Amino acid sequence: MKAITVTDQTAGTAGMTLTSRPEPTPALNDVVVRVHASGFVPTELEWPSTWTDRLDRDRTPSVPGHELAGVVTALGYGTTGLTVGQRVFGLTDWHRDGTLAEYTAVAARDLAPLPGDVDFTVAASLPISGLTAWQGLFDHGRLRAGQSVLVHGAAGSVGSTVTQLAREFGAYVIGTGRSAVRQKALDFGAMEFVDLENDTLEDVGQVDLVFDVIGGDIQKRSAGLVRAGGTLVSVVGPAEARPADGLAVDFVVEPDRAQLGEIVQRVRDGRLRPDIGTVASLDDAVAALDPTSKRGGKTVIRVRP
Repeated sequence: MKAITVTDQTAGTAGMTLTSRPEPTPALNDVVVRVHASGFVPTELEWPSTWTDRLDRDRTPSVPGHELAGVVTALGYGTTGLTVGQRVFGLTDWHRDGTLAEYTAVAARDLAPLPGDVDFTVAASLPISGLTAWQGLFDHGRLRAGQSVLVHGAAGSVGSTVTQLAREFGAYVIGTGRSAVRQKALDFGAMEFVDLENDTLEDVGQVDLVFDVIGGDIQKRSAGLVRAGGTLVSVVGPAEARPADGLAVDFVVEPDRAQLGEIVQRVRDGRLRPDIGTVASLDDAVAALDPTSKRGGKTVIRVRP
């Protein structure tokens, strides 16, 4: 099969190569999926799991990509809940070969059924941004109707999903970002926008929840904006500053079949709009994934026409 592999941790996307790999076989409780579309997060080339296994052993050349939509072609021993020929989408294990390939082996529990009226390209854009937003807001942020949420990077793939879900559940959403993305953030549902290049973040005042995808100085300043009993949720590592009288939570997104079902249903009925930018073929993936050519929005690789 065709697959994108990486071998050099210092090379970034320039170290990606389109090559030929053996098709995977399903292990216990696995399925093999014929990949139709794959999402990709550039920062995964900085993750230790891309380069080493759980015992810290080198596992290169490895296949990156951990978001997929496709069709089940084989079941491992003991696998239940899915069938051959079923459309699925999901988030794969960080330490296994990923989804920038024609086939991939995935733990069945990490996948959810994909309704027939949702395009593979759309489905492949959902797992990381959708699950990150859902888990950050509800599992870790304990969002309730009527609360205020400060969403950093509100025009990005994760931030735009956070914004839409928070609005749906009755929150007052303040988005942040560069001046160029102000209208995009507002279009996704932010009620206010803070230009981090020109506005004063502290003018926001106190909020119940900060959803941070930036870190650094912005995160430190945001901690001071969390009102008593509120929460700062981070997806960029442990918080460098904590709210004076609140919680700071950092987390790594996890696969969840039920949550994927909630997310895809919202796409189907129009409550959630995915932010898709570049769509390219597997043959053109290396060039498309170069961050210097990124146009905004999620990059999705169409593995099959």
